[in-house]
Amino acid sequence: MLKSGKDYLEGLRDGRKVYIGGELVDDVTTHPAFRNAARSFAMLYDRKAARENRDVMSFEENGERFASYYLMPKTKDDLRKRMETHRRIASWTYGLLGRSPDHVASFVTGLAMRPDLFEGIRPGFGTNMVNYYKYMRANDICATYTVLPPQGARKPELYEREGMRVPTLRVIDETDDGVVIDGMKMLGTSAVFADETWIGNLLPLAPNQVKESITCAVPLGTRGISMWSRKPFEKYAVSEYDNPLTWRFDETDSMVIFDRVKVPWEKVFVHDNADMSREIYVRSPAHSMGNHQSNVRFWEKLKLILSIAKRVADMNGIVHIPQVQQTLAKLAAAEALLSGTIYGCIENAESIVPGYLNINRRHMYAALLWTTTQYNDLCDTVRELMGGGPFQMPADISVVKDPAMARIFEDYWSVPGQSAVERMKVLKLGWDLLGSEFAGRHSQYEKFYAGPSFVVTNYSWLLGPWAVLDTMLDDLLGSYDVPAEYKSSKTAAK
Repeated sequence: MLKSGKDYLEGLRDGRKVYIGGELVDDVTTHPAFRNAARSFAMLYDRKAARENRDVMSFEENGERFASYYLMPKTKDDLRKRMETHRRIASWTYGLLGRSPDHVASFVTGLAMRPDLFEGIRPGFGTNMVNYYKYMRANDICATYTVLPPQGARKPELYEREGMRVPTLRVIDETDDGVVIDGMKMLGTSAVFADETWIGNLLPLAPNQVKESITCAVPLGTRGISMWSRKPFEKYAVSEYDNPLTWRFDETDSMVIFDRVKVPWEKVFVHDNADMSREIYVRSPAHSMGNHQSNVRFWEKLKLILSIAKRVADMNGIVHIPQVQQTLAKLAAAEALLSGTIYGCIENAESIVPGYLNINRRHMYAALLWTTTQYNDLCDTVRELMGGGPFQMPADISVVKDPAMARIFEDYWSVPGQSAVERMKVLKLGWDLLGSEFAGRHSQYEKFYAGPSFVVTNYSWLLGPWAVLDTMLDDLLGSYDVPAEYKSSKTAAK
């Protein structure tokens, strides 16, 4: 079933507990801190189901239609269909919603392609995994994940003190019909807008951390769950004109607290197995499929950055300067390289699960490493092109409300071919993306959303074609020798 935007918004009114500081939010779909972003998520559901997108963004199986990000790819055409689905979703939000509905769905789809991994953990867990995948796609679930321990919980000596509650989430009880979990998980990006959260561990656990190894799925309206949001930037946006991206696309991030939450066995996938808690992602297509979506999303954001750079240069009359052309050329080349790598992931696809086709992991991880390490430099480059322009503009667009001020604004701030209001609109957009508090969050997010940089780098090390390269070099080195006339009898004997 393809869910509508209206159905999606109705699902968020499930009695969930969301806090902004000490304020308990009654309804995230109407609260000034969240309502516009909620509508942006709803827009994705409506556009996905629209007639003009339906063939690309959904597929049919046994007479039912499901979102294409639940498609288990068997051919390159399947991979292309998935990629175009990711691209369209990202284009509608300019790559600014990291936890759009296709992200976690891609992880779950990849996991469901390896039910044997879960069956090896405990009989029945493989069936649980497949059934949860089918449940997600049948109900068009919007999910986030909470797969990291809170920072203060990473050194046990910091928190395991008498009388203190253990912060990191763990199983505290086990019954015939499920487990009871308690503690906190991070980082619930878009949790306030999600139907459910996938709980797990993307960082390795120590052998004695078996109770923290729980991997399960929980509806976010479940009794005992509360979400503590960071400062929601949407709440402080002056207007859509002054903060156009903050106004619509602040997906927010939350610490999610679980207070003795009961999880039925059918939604448990890993339990009492510290090693497999993380291994399920890298020993299945899940990690590569989820992060391929991230790379496609970044690609759309990069297009927005490039478009702002060119428009600012045009507006300031500096495109004719060779150094500016060189700067824009390098940005354009970066976008071309990333897009080429994304297409290469498909054209050089590999099979890691019999019967299915997967995007090329080396290409994907190379792109992932580039995106997580280059974002700040890309933003700095465009900020340099903007110069002091954003600070020369009035505080907000309310200046045009007064006719006298509006005339002064137009006289002094306009340039040939562009009005003052048009110039301000471009610079406000650019600053919202590249210099505002919303922009600062994205700078930090792009750096760490795939984990610490050394973890991301390590994937490229592990998948490097070192054996092939060694053989190539040995073949070359073995194809020639020291010239005979230079060999001593001792060298020749060797």
